[in-house]
Amino acid sequence: MRDRSRLKPLSLVALLTLALAVLPVSARAQDSNTAKARALVEAAIKMTDSNAAVKLLWQATEIDPTFEDAYVYLGLYYDSRSDHADVIKVYQKLIKYQPKQISAYLNIGEAYMSFSPPKTDDALVYYRKAYEIDPKNPFAALRIGQLLAQTGNHDDALKYLKIALSDSAKNPAVSAEAEKTLKQMGAL
Repeated sequence: MRDRSRLKPLSLVALLTLALAVLPVSARAQDSNTAKARALVEAAIKMTDSNAAVKLLWQATEIDPTFEDAYVYLGLYYDSRSDHADVIKVYQKLIKYQPKQISAYLNIGEAYMSFSPPKTDDALVYYRKAYEIDPKNPFAALRIGQLLAQTGNHDDALKYLKIALSDSAKNPAVSAEAEKTLKQMGAL
């Protein structure tokens, strides 16, 4: 009987060598950068010094600009401090590298709505982009409908609010908000 323990290291090395030969250099570099970015995010999460943690998170976005976790934690950090301008910067950077990231557009829209007074025109641009990417997104439809209702564009608002209302089983909170806005408009 063969000693399999002696073969494992050789077969593992052979597999890794084969994988490295097959993977394009850019994919290997991306995997390495993602691992580095992930390590920075994990280190940042464990820190008690917020400023140092934020620096690590920004470094993670430089090492792997497509690694979403770093952006999410940065967004949460700035949002907790009501720093809406930096929330917008964070998610605009994510969109630069992941232009189909719906949550980034929605987060930017919400940040614009958090200004006092809300920057509704700017928010609407980002809600519309999220909706353009996913026309079945009830939250994007809700926000577009609410903003259109505020501007007096009731016909278009009705269209979007009905979309938001139609998904009550999956999104009861969104549906309830849509129903509330429709009632305020006198459409229900």
